[in-house]
Order: sequence, then structure tokens, then C-alpha cells
Amino acid sequence: MNGPISIPPDAGRSWWLREALALPEFAGEPAPALTEETSADVVILGGGYTGLWTAIHLKELDPGVDVVVLEQDICGGGPSGRNGGFVSSFWPGLPHLVETFGDRHAIALCEAGEASVRAIGAFCDDHGIDAWFRADGDLNAAASEAQVGAWADLIMTADRLGIADAFQVLDAQQVRARVDSPTFRGGVFSPYGATVHPARLACGLRRVAMELGVRIHEQTPVTRFGAGSPVITETTGGSVKAGAGVIALNAWASHWKRFRRAITVRGSYIVMTAPTPEKLQELGWTDGLGLSDYRAAIHYLRTTPDGRIAFGIGGMQPNLARQIGPRFGYDERALHVAIGDLHRMFPTFADVPIEAGWGGPIDVSGTHLPFFGSLAGSSVHYGLGYTGNGVGPAHLGGRILALRSLGRFEEVLELPVVDMEPMRFPPEPIRSPGALIANQAIRRKDEFEDRGDEPNPLVDFVAKLPRRLGYNLGP
Repeated sequence: MNGPISIPPDAGRSWWLREALALPEFAGEPAPALTEETSADVVILGGGYTGLWTAIHLKELDPGVDVVVLEQDICGGGPSGRNGGFVSSFWPGLPHLVETFGDRHAIALCEAGEASVRAIGAFCDDHGIDAWFRADGDLNAAASEAQVGAWADLIMTADRLGIADAFQVLDAQQVRARVDSPTFRGGVFSPYGATVHPARLACGLRRVAMELGVRIHEQTPVTRFGAGSPVITETTGGSVKAGAGVIALNAWASHWKRFRRAITVRGSYIVMTAPTPEKLQELGWTDGLGLSDYRAAIHYLRTTPDGRIAFGIGGMQPNLARQIGPRFGYDERALHVAIGDLHRMFPTFADVPIEAGWGGPIDVSGTHLPFFGSLAGSSVHYGLGYTGNGVGPAHLGGRILALRSLGRFEEVLELPVVDMEPMRFPPEPIRSPGALIANQAIRRKDEFEDRGDEPNPLVDFVAKLPRRLGYNLGP
């Protein structure tokens, strides 16, 4: 690589969101802040994927239901407008699901997740949303010797269940025929995943929700929430009295006492290259394939139609993370790491400019799975804990929350993530320092293995400690 790594400046929003909002068809109609007292059948807190899918499912189930969405920023201003755009099912986590829920429930959840991937693509087609949806599958590649064979449990579990054909094990040559990186040493291809322009999808959901009659109020922070009967939501400029409420706040739910130990907050960061379609052609990577490796602090990357690579790195923690602050949104250290890892994985991109870098907080559950439920004795329902994998499952979560809000039943309410009690994280003051130490050890272990070195024994021990304690967070 020539010269030091150049970090792109903070643009305030992800490249995805800035690109979408520059187009009139995605910028959409204004959604002014709430400035009065009003009432509704259902009030939804959060204008991301979960909140918007819930609103749309509500109107599809009952066109006459009155729905209000309150968003402190703009719809898609959080993780929904800045993620990697991987529309994933639950199939890659099959061994963990079987261990946690048993065969039948695990397969039911995976099939429901697979159906959501297809439904999102169909929704974009039906509503004319050009969100770059491409169902070209997922490739999980070993990017170091330490990662080789990390798919063994998945393949053995799938074989035992009679669904081995769902996954294709590839050797190094076969992986590099799909995406030619000198670091790749084998992997697994699954046809169930897709990629999407995340902000265009969020903006498209916003448009459709408004067309269906959903009342959306952006720039409307909630100052007080009462989960009684009725549900009372007070904002900086007004209030909503509703029969039911939905909490769809992602990482910001960590500020609520009820969820403080149910989720923890981590950062996820992405850098975007300049368009270089000729270099992607050289790599053989000309489709919408979603790509990730087997690190604990995962690398996730995909291409765009104009020839860019979006390269992300998860599991970052900028500080003790007791509160969500500005550094979560733009962390130069994390972006520096992401650029260095991009250049290591694709040396031919070392001279390609990095045009954008961004990130932000995500809600992480102790089981690596989202959970949906209702507050005891109330008509308030919630969906949280996507752990950076919410693009596909949020569609399913929206259906679950809509049904709960209307008091209706469908088979999706029997899925094991419904009314699942989330694994609790330790209380403060243990939680934040402990999480920071473990997170740093996990990243250092990954870095040792990326270089082909054995991790320091102490680093290895600390990195594996969350798993020994039952959390699905590390190696």
C-alpha cells in the first residue's frame, strides 16, 4: 500500500442514506414533528425497519387501524439506514438454534427467516422500490488458517437433519473463483441470503407506510412513556394516547430500565470505496453476493451496482459504552482498522480511494438472537436484540408485533424467539469494563490469527470467556 491510510471525514450520515435522500423518490414527503395531543390505536416508538414493518403489517392486517410512528431522528436514521444491507435468514446459525430450541423449532425459525428474505424482495417489486435487492446468496469464507473448518458444526447438523443440500462447502479454489482474495482458504455458500441498499429500503418502507395512512412524526423524541391502559406517550411537543404500544428502538432501548441488562451496545463500522467496476471484474465478484468471514469481530462486505466495495467490521466498542454518545457514530480508530483489513483482503484495492466511512451502535443480545415479547400486564410489545443481523428478521418481527398489537394469532407467534426471556448481562459496574476487556481480547485474538500467529494465552483465555459464561458473543 502506498503511504498512510487516509480516513474519510465524518459526513454525519452513512453513504447509503445520503445517496438515497438525494433522490426525490426516496426523500419523500415531510413527516413533521408531533406538536399536539392526539390518539391512536397503536403507537410505535422507532422509525427503523422494525417500527415501519410493524406499521405496514398492521395496515395490511386491518386497513382501518390508526397507527402513529414516533421517530427521534428521521426514519432510517439509525441502524436501518447505515447497515451492510445483508438480508439474512437464520440458516447460518442452525447449530446454535438446534442446541437452544431443538430441531423442530430451529427449522421453523429458519424457514420463517427464509420466507422473510423472499417477502422483502417481493415487497420491493410490488411497490416499485429500487433498493438494489439481489438474492444471490451468502458466502462465508475462511480468511485465515484458524478459520478453516469453522463450518463443520453447520454441515454436520444440516446433514443430520437431512438438509445438507442447503449448503455448499467450497475449497479455496472454488471460493476464489467467486471472489478472488489471497486470504480465502475455503468456505460455505448458502442460497438463502440477499443484499439490498439499506437506506433505500428504509425510505421505501416509510413511503409505503404513509401511503397506507400511517401517521409518521420525525424529529420527535419521547420524553415519557406510560405502559398502562391506555398507553401514554409524551414527546417534546405533544402526546399520544393509544390502545397498544410497540417499542422498536434497537440500541436506544438500553436506556430503558426494563432492557438495560437484556441487550448490550456495540459499534459496527463500514468504509465505502470509490467505484472501480474493472477491479471487481478482476476479482470475479460481479453479482450481489453477500460475503463474510469467520472472525468473532466479523468482516462483512458486499458490492454495489456501480462497482464499489462496502467493507464492514463488527464487534467494535469505542469506550466503556455506558451511554450512546457521538463517538459511536464516527470512530476513526475503527475506520482505520476496517481500511487496513480491506487492503489486506484485497491488495489490488490499496490504491482505490475510500470515499466514505461511518458507523454507529447496534443492540446485541446474549444469545445473538432477536427476541420479541410483551411487557407484563400491558398492551406494550417489543422487538430487540438483532445483533447486527436485523434486515431480514425485522420483517418477521414486524409481523409478530403487529399480530400482538391486534390480539390476533398466526403460526409465527409460536416461533421460539417469541416470549423468549433474553439472557441477562451482568449489572454495572461490572458490565461495561468487563465487556470492554473481553471485546478488546476478541479483536486481538482475531488479529493474531489474521497474521497466522498463535494468540497470547491470556488474550485467548479472555476472548473465550464470554462463551464459557454462556454468551454467544465470541470465539
